[in-house]
Amino acid sequence: MLVKRIQKNGIDLSALSFIPDQTKIPLQREGMDALPEIAQWRATEPMHKLELPFTFTAYLVTGHEEARTVLTDRDSYSNDIRHLFHGDGPATADDIGGLGFTDPPLHTRLRKIVTPEFTMRRMARLEPMITEFVENQLDALEAAGPGADLCKTVAFPIPFQTICALLGLDYADRDAFAKLGSDRFDATNGGAAAFGAVSDQRKFLFDAVARQRLEPGPGLLGQIIRDEGDAISDFDLAGLADGIFTGGYETTAGMIALGTIVLLRDPAYADLMRNGTPEDVDRVVEELLRYLSVVQVAFPRFAKQDMLLFGQQVKAGDVILASLNGANRDPMVAGDRPDEFDPARVPTSGHLAFGHGIHRCIGAELARMELRIALPRLFKRFPDLALAVPAEELSFRQLSFVFGVDELPITF
Repeated sequence: MLVKRIQKNGIDLSALSFIPDQTKIPLQREGMDALPEIAQWRATEPMHKLELPFTFTAYLVTGHEEARTVLTDRDSYSNDIRHLFHGDGPATADDIGGLGFTDPPLHTRLRKIVTPEFTMRRMARLEPMITEFVENQLDALEAAGPGADLCKTVAFPIPFQTICALLGLDYADRDAFAKLGSDRFDATNGGAAAFGAVSDQRKFLFDAVARQRLEPGPGLLGQIIRDEGDAISDFDLAGLADGIFTGGYETTAGMIALGTIVLLRDPAYADLMRNGTPEDVDRVVEELLRYLSVVQVAFPRFAKQDMLLFGQQVKAGDVILASLNGANRDPMVAGDRPDEFDPARVPTSGHLAFGHGIHRCIGAELARMELRIALPRLFKRFPDLALAVPAEELSFRQLSFVFGVDELPITF
């Protein structure tokens, strides 16, 4: 049953108990590939109207050029979705924040606070720490033996430990966060379950911020409190932490696991990752990012005014969604055979795996660094690494904004 709470402000997203079938298409896959409808829409409709049970209209753009156009335009759209949450749902407007759902000038001020921590120079300081995390988890994988779950022993712990260390959070809460992290991106049960997980994570982070207010730690949260003091509210600081935390581990964990599956398809792929030059590794990582596009859809954009967009008349309040998976499979960016993984590919244009424009993922370089460290070491350490079950038996997430695999049993 579709639970609607239609008030003057519209529908409470957190009260939706299911998602209409057509709207699921951007979140579903056949193996690693988007559903055929995505390619069909990209070829015939620059902007496809989605059937949604809302009081506004939503459109999906699937082409690379169209997605870049929308993501680059900072003036025509708002990313703030708090008007769609009411006080009696599983999540409220107080649970929604962070860079992804914030508009300038607040977005500009908040991003300026954290940007220095994510420069290439600052990231280079983290390399020894990340390398240590990787080696420790590979030790854990070896100790677990053949049949171990790569997600549990390697793919999740590496980015999780990295983000905890970066922010100054307690790694002891990893098990609870692993479940909440996947739940908040899962649309299988509609908005209620997903936004309930969002609310639970935000409560944890609000508590962490409150503790750091009293005793600022050595991580990024403590540093921001020392630098900004009362100039930044607990709500905004928790929102920053939430965006960095969830965006920094769930997506990278998915990339490590899914990237391993792809590289195991052909011994030549694994050998290139194992013995290739740094340039080879960089190129393969970029192709994995393009090919997998684990973040399937960019943050929603709400039109600020009526406008004509790609031949469609858009009204103020309508939503524009950009399919990052669809855009990255566009021949304009990938050239020939865009639906194939090609470790030798040199893209004709930059991929959108991290988004684009002012809301581009701030942790993009951190994610790249983790992949460049973890994947070569994994394949060097275990040269006979293989899937412990046939690929078709793996449990891929069926309806998630962040594509992934729940378990990855491997042997060596």
